[in-house]
Amino acid sequence: MDGGVEVSGSRYYITTAIPYVNAKPHIGFALELVQTDVLARYHRLIGDDTRFLTGTDDNALKNVQAAEAEGISTKELVDRNAELFKALREPLAVSFDDFIRTSGEKRHIDGVQKLWRACQRSGDIYKRVYKGLYCVGCEQFYSEEELVNGLCPEHLTRPELVEEENYFFRLSKYTDRLISIIESGELRILPETRRNEVLSFIRRGLEDFSISRASSRARGWGIPVPDDPDQVMYVWFDALGNYITALDYAYDGELYRRYWLENPHRTHVIGKGILRFHAVYWPAMLLSAGEPLPTTIYVHEYLTINGQKISKSLGNVIDPISIVERFGTDALRYWFVREVSRTEDTDFTWDRLVTRYNADLANDLGNLLNRTVSMIRRYREGKVPSPSDSTDLEQDLMQIAEGIPEKIYKYLDEFDLRAAITAIWDLVTRANRYVEESAPWLLARQEKNGDGAASSRLDTVLYSLAESLRVIAVHLSPFLPLTSSKILEQLGIGADSQTKWPDVAAWGGLQPGTLVGEPKPIFPRVELTTSEIS
Repeated sequence: MDGGVEVSGSRYYITTAIPYVNAKPHIGFALELVQTDVLARYHRLIGDDTRFLTGTDDNALKNVQAAEAEGISTKELVDRNAELFKALREPLAVSFDDFIRTSGEKRHIDGVQKLWRACQRSGDIYKRVYKGLYCVGCEQFYSEEELVNGLCPEHLTRPELVEEENYFFRLSKYTDRLISIIESGELRILPETRRNEVLSFIRRGLEDFSISRASSRARGWGIPVPDDPDQVMYVWFDALGNYITALDYAYDGELYRRYWLENPHRTHVIGKGILRFHAVYWPAMLLSAGEPLPTTIYVHEYLTINGQKISKSLGNVIDPISIVERFGTDALRYWFVREVSRTEDTDFTWDRLVTRYNADLANDLGNLLNRTVSMIRRYREGKVPSPSDSTDLEQDLMQIAEGIPEKIYKYLDEFDLRAAITAIWDLVTRANRYVEESAPWLLARQEKNGDGAASSRLDTVLYSLAESLRVIAVHLSPFLPLTSSKILEQLGIGADSQTKWPDVAAWGGLQPGTLVGEPKPIFPRVELTTSEIS
């Protein structure tokens, strides 16, 4: 530990869920990508050997149905839409290391068939006739008790009655083991409310679940069950396997050893609607196969539009690319980390986005940078001055700055991105107040009149402001990577020189004499259009 921050150079593997590709991506998945990216970037910066995986779930029945509705082949649809998800990388500034697709990739097909055979050898797969209520949207069977007024609780659609012979997994066998693993913390589920939800579900009694579908009902789309061409794997058995198949699990690859078998940090970031699959089904499958479990599951709530879950059928889908084109990448990333609640759904509105943008990014951060760089150019010919003796005001800045690394480490470990970014913003707020308290324009006037003490004091103030901005930029890099680079550029610092954490986070890293750049607005104020207001 160094200042409360772990810098041991451990390994860290983190994944998003893989979304269905029946439609183009919406803002809800963009949230998950950004949340995961923040964690991945942070762990790289503290020296962890980090691997970040995302991808797409190509094999769902709803993809088949969407293709039929368009009059195109399923392959055409999934190929087209998967590229749209992959293309989120640049506009959202996400730094994934790998992008897996569950159709057509040999590593995945071979991997999930290997996983199936491993569960089969454990005696946990058997075949029987099953009749139940099936929601295509969830790709899940529901009991009558789980429905809400006869409708799927997730999609508010009426499940169809399905009867067929399928393979089943002996989930019931792992009830006690799963409870023990979760209660002990061997498998962390955060936040706590979601951990309790999982434990409550398990204690009600686990039932074996179907893990295959008739190939005819799946229109021949999906991964064949080993040694039974009339059946394809249930999409969730197939999809969950991606977390290890992407690491070449099928071939006992080096990536699998490095990031799964010998890695103390195996982390999934998922939405609350698929918690059961990740916290119950997936660990049980791994136990059956004799493989290590994930160590942490971070669960986020939903984004809503006017209080409703984002849904193509409701017509309330918002394209994240359109937001980026209008406000910029980091404006959307900032809204995600600053506004989205850890424990409840968050309603997206254009007004909330613009209010947060103008208040925090344009006014607080943007103006602080512009004023500081402009004053250094005006009063010190563009060179960062050497500070002299500090006062309580500077000590206050330093104290806040030095407390940020430990807070970020603690909050990100708890999946509280809002608290983490707020810890940084405490320094932004304090630095803005410091400008008013120290009044550098008055010091400059006194200096002009020959006041040597005022001149020395102005040096300290300008240095402290520039150093505050450097510290802010360093800590912002996992959250707002583009903004971080822009701040450092205007301070005359190469962004690459600020990546060895936590050393560069310490106060005093800015070298006097550094030539600042030209002051440029990084977040020009914006106003809502008439259509956005309505």
